[in-house]
Amino acid sequence: MSESNQTSRRRFLGGALGAGAAGLAAGCAGPAGVEATAGREGKKKHRGMAIGFHTDAFNTSYRTFEACLQWAQKNDVHHIECGVIDGVSWLHGLGYQPHVALHEDPVLLRRKMEKYGVRFSQIDAAFPLSGKDGLPYGVPYVLNSIRWAKLAGCPNVATTDGLHKPEGLDDPKAMDLMKHAYGLILEVAEAYEVVVTIEVHGYFTTRPEMMAKMLAFVDSPYLKMNLDTGNTFIAGQDPAAFLKRFIAKVSHTHIKDVSKSLAAAVRGKQTGIAVSHCAIGDGVNAGNIRTCLAMLRDHGFNGVLSMECEGQGGPMIEKSLAWLRRTLKELGIPERA
Repeated sequence: MSESNQTSRRRFLGGALGAGAAGLAAGCAGPAGVEATAGREGKKKHRGMAIGFHTDAFNTSYRTFEACLQWAQKNDVHHIECGVIDGVSWLHGLGYQPHVALHEDPVLLRRKMEKYGVRFSQIDAAFPLSGKDGLPYGVPYVLNSIRWAKLAGCPNVATTDGLHKPEGLDDPKAMDLMKHAYGLILEVAEAYEVVVTIEVHGYFTTRPEMMAKMLAFVDSPYLKMNLDTGNTFIAGQDPAAFLKRFIAKVSHTHIKDVSKSLAAAVRGKQTGIAVSHCAIGDGVNAGNIRTCLAMLRDHGFNGVLSMECEGQGGPMIEKSLAWLRRTLKELGIPERA
């Protein structure tokens, strides 16, 4: 291992141990995760932000999750986010998906990740909760993900609504169903001290008035928001204005740019982007991302900036990483491990 990688790993392990990572849940109990993103320490004591990435950047290159860990170690990135599979998949079983299955032992996986100097920032359990399938299928999936996350040392579990208006349901009925779903979910999340984030992604969550109602479904410090700069923009919203309204509730972020061609074709007509085929900094959303980063800095946010883009097997996400690191430096935001 090179001297730079040794230094990087020592920095990571020191931070992890400082947070109590030697414990069963790797020091990522809910109260710590909540405090880390609530802006309580103020601007003067800002500890910086961490950079991570979603493994869907390697979907099209058919990598394994461990290949993503190797990429993270090589590029001095210490936080990772991936999707979770509740069951088995032939693609995953054959090593063609960069995500994890809930049948994989979370403690053993956490130990493997520690060897690479990487830990989870969030796992993605974003089965849409807004439709008729939300209660029978989505809720058990999220609950299983919360229990797994606790043992894996993961502080956040992402949830969301569907991309479109739920079939056969008017908005009030769909909201009632989701309120019941989140009530069931938060009861378990509080017991396990794992934060449940609502990602800006679908028919309801990209509308600020509906997001406000959803974040008020349960009065709990374990119900937070996952800001997605790309999804807010493609839905026709102003990412900075959206963030300003909900900044106190942000626990995790997706940093995503949007190409000029995609914005011209579908902005205001879609609510989410599966994978952005645009390096961060190369698209029409780069200025908004920079503004959001400055706002998060001033609020005292010191959580994870999880990059979301097509990786092209590495080059595009590496370009995104370089832009994000350069922008953090220009904004005076330290990059923490």
